[in-house]
Amino acid sequence: MVSSEFFPEVPSFSEDEMRRYRETGDYAPILFEWYKFVGSLCALVGHIQRDSPAFRAIPRLHYHVLIGLLNRCARLMLANVALSYEGRFGETTAIIDRCIFESAIKIRWLSTDPAQVKFTRYLADGLKTELEFKAQIEANIASRGGSELPIETRMLRSIGNHIAAAEMTEGEVKLAKKLPNLASMMGELGIGRLFYIVFHKIGSHHIHGTWPSLLTHYLEEDDKGKPFEFAPRGHDCDMDINQFAVIPLIVLGAMRAYVQHTFEECEDVAAFIRSFDGAKDEIMKVYLEATEGRE
Repeated sequence: MVSSEFFPEVPSFSEDEMRRYRETGDYAPILFEWYKFVGSLCALVGHIQRDSPAFRAIPRLHYHVLIGLLNRCARLMLANVALSYEGRFGETTAIIDRCIFESAIKIRWLSTDPAQVKFTRYLADGLKTELEFKAQIEANIASRGGSELPIETRMLRSIGNHIAAAEMTEGEVKLAKKLPNLASMMGELGIGRLFYIVFHKIGSHHIHGTWPSLLTHYLEEDDKGKPFEFAPRGHDCDMDINQFAVIPLIVLGAMRAYVQHTFEECEDVAAFIRSFDGAKDEIMKVYLEATEGRE
């Protein structure tokens, strides 16, 4: 049975602290601590070894894909902690959030129905680009009469290693079905279209630097008072309270799916689920209080 000491320390706040947050209306420090907690918990879950007695027998490569995605979520969350602890870099954390969101959805998609074909499609999705790169390198080598540059040798070896680590051949990579887009994955998981639009498509503004993204983070109305006249915005973008709440909730859902897939049905599963659900309940309680009456 998993001991409570195994988990990161749960955030706690005194009555005086809570009264001060309520008086100021600034709940970000509370949700910041919960954000850190979920990031640390994700790192812990991703580092549980496959030979643990709690683990069921799953393919080794499946385990590697899933812990890689979990570790990606954890490290990106903790990077956001480092960026935002002084209330800055909101424009950058929004970009990272979009990456965390996609990885968390993929964990759920792979864990909820862990068919081999899903993992094959996931692996091939990245490797198809590697093969395109390989073909271009080989074409350049052929154009020089077979003379291979040292950097080309290293790149070809790296591509070969990536394919070998996926336990696939080049032919299998080429024949693999295309990975479904995130909207399809979320549809399979029963997640509504509105959630996809808000957190994926609108979140993509911050990745691609669209006009709404510029207006949100990189431009501000100039001080001359003219309508629709803008100047470069200064370094004053806070991390939004929605980011502190929503991303941990999404990652908690991914961890839940992973544990339910990889662990035997036993008290260990229940201990993790209690931790996930407890964090979810506390985050939602604070978030609802913080956003009550907010535009």
